[in-house]
Amino acid sequence: MGVLIALVAGLVIWIVGWSITGNGFDFFMITALLVVVAAALRIVNPFIRRMLGHDSYPER
Repeated sequence: MGVLIALVAGLVIWIVGWSITGNGFDFFMITALLVVVAAALRIVNPFIRRMLGHDSYPER
């Protein structure tokens, strides 16, 4: 879900930046950076939780 939110927020930034400056590539790179960081955090999160001693599957 976090990756989807990052993608939507990045696309909004891209469209606004493109309409203001006319150069969409720079703002697309910001979108790509947001999505890559969100995906990396999602992948690394279980390993960080395990290193900190938290359960990988929290009780509900």
